[in-house]
Amino acid sequence: MVKRLAGTVALLAYCMLGFVSAAYGDSLKSAHYQIDESFVGGSGLVQSSSANYKEGESIGDTGIGNSASANYQTNSGYTTTNDPALSFAVNTASANFGSFSPSAAATTTSTFQVSNYTSYGYVVQIVGNPPSNGNHTLSAMTTTGPSQAGVEQFGINLVANTSPVSFGANPVQGIAGAGTAAANYNTSNSYRYVSGETVATAPKSSGVTTYTISYLVNVSSLTPGGQYTSSQVLVCTGTY
Repeated sequence: MVKRLAGTVALLAYCMLGFVSAAYGDSLKSAHYQIDESFVGGSGLVQSSSANYKEGESIGDTGIGNSASANYQTNSGYTTTNDPALSFAVNTASANFGSFSPSAAATTTSTFQVSNYTSYGYVVQIVGNPPSNGNHTLSAMTTTGPSQAGVEQFGINLVANTSPVSFGANPVQGIAGAGTAAANYNTSNSYRYVSGETVATAPKSSGVTTYTISYLVNVSSLTPGGQYTSSQVLVCTGTY
């Protein structure tokens, strides 16, 4: 006889911000020039003249747009401070699975956003225990793998999935967004949960990236019934 569970899991996410170093990142420079921040403004907007020539109001068009490489990016047309800044927001305070059953997986999602300026990137780690009910804690998926109905599992990823159902989403980039889901959490239909691991990262300064955490729970016929709860902390750290 298949045993059904009536448990519900509530998942919370909190924000903790920190920096690896208090020092600012080096400016873009060489022996002959230096750019204090990733901004290049217009030039030649004031007339220049002599007895033999006169210059117009500008030397070409004002530069607008984004230029990027693997480690840097510049945005022309913006006036900004050169102070490093890291912004982090949890959009979903809690996520509810509903009822558990050994015959089918339970899923839910939550979202968070990160943007950083002149910090040369960031990492986001997740810390916390799998859902528990009294003395019983659901088994974390410490090896990356697929959903298996009837086998006790707790795992996450940060991409869109089609199995066991269609849920989740890939990271959504705002203007100049550069964040990605980290290795082990960036494969569709493959889940994992190891407390303290990095789940998202940006290799360079980035505009807003919106991430969706896809949560998966499977239970067995022997999993004790009841209410399961868990709290995870998302730790976002700027890198230099």
